[in-house]
Amino acid sequence: MKRIAIIGAGASGLPSIKTCVEDDLIPVCFERTDDIGGLWNFRETCEGQGCVMKSTIINTSKEMMSYSDFPIPREFPNFMHNTKVMEYLRLYAERFNLAKYIRFLTEVLKVKPVRNFSETGQWDVEIKDLTTGAVTTETFDGVLVCTGHHAQKHVPRFDGDDQFEGQRIHTHDYRDPKGFEDKRVVVVGIGNSGGDAAVELSKVCKQVFLSTRRGSWVTHRVGDNGVPTDYLYIRHFLFEIRNLIPRNLMNSWAERKMNQRFDHTLYGLKPNHRFDSQHVMINDELPNRIASGALSIRPNIRRMTKTTVEFEDGTVEKDVDAVLYATGYEFGFPFVEHKALEVKRNQVNLFKYVFPPSVQPATLAVIGCIQPLGAIMPISELQCRLAVKVFKGERKLPSTEDMWKDVCKKKSEMSSQYVESLRHTIQVDYSTFMDELAELAGCKADYVKILKKDPRLAWHLVFGAKTPYHYRLTGPNKWPGAREAILTTWDRVAYPFQASRRKNGRDGSTRYLYYVVIAIVLALFLRWYLS
Repeated sequence: MKRIAIIGAGASGLPSIKTCVEDDLIPVCFERTDDIGGLWNFRETCEGQGCVMKSTIINTSKEMMSYSDFPIPREFPNFMHNTKVMEYLRLYAERFNLAKYIRFLTEVLKVKPVRNFSETGQWDVEIKDLTTGAVTTETFDGVLVCTGHHAQKHVPRFDGDDQFEGQRIHTHDYRDPKGFEDKRVVVVGIGNSGGDAAVELSKVCKQVFLSTRRGSWVTHRVGDNGVPTDYLYIRHFLFEIRNLIPRNLMNSWAERKMNQRFDHTLYGLKPNHRFDSQHVMINDELPNRIASGALSIRPNIRRMTKTTVEFEDGTVEKDVDAVLYATGYEFGFPFVEHKALEVKRNQVNLFKYVFPPSVQPATLAVIGCIQPLGAIMPISELQCRLAVKVFKGERKLPSTEDMWKDVCKKKSEMSSQYVESLRHTIQVDYSTFMDELAELAGCKADYVKILKKDPRLAWHLVFGAKTPYHYRLTGPNKWPGAREAILTTWDRVAYPFQASRRKNGRDGSTRYLYYVVIAIVLALFLRWYLS
């Protein structure tokens, strides 16, 4: 049996272990901390790895983020606090008995191909026991890198920042607002971490300023009728309609929807770019904090002095006590001694963000190094399901030439759609990308075939939320409980609401039916008219 090295026991590493086991491979997972969970395992100090804030609540709803054969318990809230995410990961690890495959307090120092790699596809993995200090080397038939992309802090420089006498800290090291009471704080960066930190700080600080270079469209977790936004909008038929409608029109609709909640121009947040040109911020509280005056929006920083911060519009804020950098990360794989995994400005050449095309045989895979418009955990799981099948020789990848073409195509599409940023190098769309992976892995459902045999299920597949269970209906490692999980999705969404336990209400799917025919006809007409 082949031995597979798995680096990291977080949200990508755990399904990698499980997938190896169910495919009769021997997984050996190396985790340098003393526990599972990775990013989601809150710690007061997290040197060298990402960690959530103490108050972090995940932005994707439970039904859209669960692993494909292990639904999150129905009593869990739809948007889980990080402690609930950890509880789910522990339940998953216990259910599939994953801990026995993990070597805790073990750091991977080096991964390099063996001398006869072209013949064997094997890798030498040098590891360090952090308890004893012993360094050893073991040989594996494949390697799954599950280290994520939240490790090395990216901290921009501003003129005079070295003279600033207040506190300067990256959100990587920010845990909670203790110590910031009654202070004046500038938060730099308008991603999700920046928004979360700014909102939280605005409740205890004297004043918070959120500095942004280009603004952002802001959406919210909770959508129409109090239903999770991702549950409402990540649906197969909606993506099909979106592909028919011109991009400019789709952006106008989305921007109008965002402005119905609050006027982005009035609130100082309207960017120059279109809705789909930047990773949108998800924050339910930001407009309320701005309206209350506790949080003010500012442009990019021009310069800093000992106690002041000047912004590019000429405004100056005096007596600033702290600057919090919510400016993201620079990821890399320094332990892998192979030029195929060299990273420059967060750019790395990976087919489906998994396989380096130049590594043949394909026995090295990166899992979860993506920034999805949607939940990351189901994507990571499907990536490792594909990787394991490739390792075993049961699924074949395209030719090296075709893989390079796909890599270049994705880079071109990304650069044409998104504004230039370190954040926009590993963007994927949940629905489209999951289908791409599923097709390669052999687990993409055939809706037409299902319609003939099971019309009720087909209805839910096309018009219901596109949950991870869709990818366990067919193909390798299909799950007998997938159909039931799909049909009962709304029950688990509704259950946490006390009133819903007596009356579950409707899942929002039916109301879409009335607009489907009209939307399709309108889309076809507009595409013809504008072509």
